[in-house]
Amino acid sequence: MAEMASNFIHDIIDSDLAEGKVTKIHTRFPPEPNGYLHIGSAKAIYINYGTAKKYGGEFNLRYDDTNPAREDDEYVKSIEEDLKWLGANPDHIFYGSDYFDKCYEYAVKLIRDGKAYVCDLSADEMREYRGTLTEPGKESPYRNRSVEENLELFEKMKNGEFEDGACTLRAKIDMASPNMNMRDPAIYRISRQTHHRQGNKYIIYPLYDFAHPIQDALEGITHSLCSLEFENHRPLYDWVVDNIGFEKKPHQYEFARLNVTGVVMSKRYLRELVETKRVDGWDDPRMPTLCGLRRRGYTAASILDFVSRAGVSKAYSVVDYALLEHCIREELNLTAQRRIAVFEPIKITITNYPEGQTEYFDLPCNPNDESAGTRKVAFTRELYIDKSDFAEVPPPKFFRLKPDGEVRLMGAYIIKCNEIIKDENGEIKEILCTCDLETKNNNPIDGRKIKGTIHWVSCEHCVDAELRLYDKMFTVDNLIDIPEDSYYLDFLNPDSLKVIKHAKLEKSLESAQDGDKFQFVRMGYFCKDTKNENCYNRIVTLKDSFKPQQK
Repeated sequence: MAEMASNFIHDIIDSDLAEGKVTKIHTRFPPEPNGYLHIGSAKAIYINYGTAKKYGGEFNLRYDDTNPAREDDEYVKSIEEDLKWLGANPDHIFYGSDYFDKCYEYAVKLIRDGKAYVCDLSADEMREYRGTLTEPGKESPYRNRSVEENLELFEKMKNGEFEDGACTLRAKIDMASPNMNMRDPAIYRISRQTHHRQGNKYIIYPLYDFAHPIQDALEGITHSLCSLEFENHRPLYDWVVDNIGFEKKPHQYEFARLNVTGVVMSKRYLRELVETKRVDGWDDPRMPTLCGLRRRGYTAASILDFVSRAGVSKAYSVVDYALLEHCIREELNLTAQRRIAVFEPIKITITNYPEGQTEYFDLPCNPNDESAGTRKVAFTRELYIDKSDFAEVPPPKFFRLKPDGEVRLMGAYIIKCNEIIKDENGEIKEILCTCDLETKNNNPIDGRKIKGTIHWVSCEHCVDAELRLYDKMFTVDNLIDIPEDSYYLDFLNPDSLKVIKHAKLEKSLESAQDGDKFQFVRMGYFCKDTKNENCYNRIVTLKDSFKPQQK
């Protein structure tokens, strides 16, 4: 991962280092293992990992597994795999559940200090007592229980003597605070769920706002970098750190999350797409998950380049998905091997070419990289060309193959269409052509101009394949702007996937490995699918709609 450009977070760190507030930078990435990471997660990884490495510090991966309801080892494994794929290898790996005993110990400390109490209000009653943005909350009738009673009740909570939801442990802060998060927030709740690591050892679990600052402090995190929706939680973060009495105090700083046009990144929504089978799993190439983007053919470098260009700030913004496409297109233009793929094949027979003869043309593997060399492509009497490259009744300025018209076969001969053979349904079955045998990689000797060039493959030397052409999953650019009475699934794009069943590819692709990436000349960039045999996913088209800003 390339060194990050300076930003407002680094200005803070530079100041902290200069003033001696810290001597070594330590950051963390704390995902909850209740789903797969997505491209928004890549920004948080980029910022936390990139910042630690820029300053010669340390970077932790910490699984925030304090809510066992939807957490699973499947997600744990996928998260670590995604970090390694991005090149963000953590110096340490921890689990929030490693700290459950310490969280309980600190909760008891707060009770003994008169700063936490067991509350019997139901969830609905707590919301009612909490007040509104313009009206202060009301104190719980259980707020002034004695320390002894609270210790006894909290012990009973731990021992499973109460039903789920019967009571919570709440921090005693300020029910009149203008910050709703400071109005005696719950810090422990009862939840009889089997934990993915701890099994049924625990019946009570700390809530995120309580557990997270404790975990940061115990790990020696200096700068807790998170997205902007946690800004209003920072006073509670500081309250926990201060009132537990940590000597080395981490500090939280927020950055704007990554919003991308036409993309939904809510784990709840992504899970719904998977569970309702609207997509082919978490790694469906239409998904914004890192595993989905990887399967589609995006590289770690292109995603990190995209995140870097999107920038690090506190200002809300929506980044055009076309920028992500531009990043992978720019990379693959320089690195991807060129190959030929005929999407919708039409057979042509070159009647003046000898039957049984095969010759090989050397075509460049990548014209932008001389070291890539050439590969040999077989040429025979019978070939396939793409249906889009022929018009029986051509429109104006159609420079591809047409009746009595000439066109160059890429890297080979000029051919002329002489006759069209159709089947009983009137569909084109075969096109009979002749080729100018003097034009092997040369212009016609009589000086006539040939304006069109098309691609082709030999009927005898080709590979059958399925091609999957992906488009945006949603029909609107910004799902935040949809009407209040609408649901995000109403805006699913019915044409987000087009499957081409019987494409013909050049023979060399017979040895392609899963995940290999190619430019199919004139057609786009493709990646060999990792789950389906002889299947290629279109990563991105050749045409670039994104216009980078001029420097």
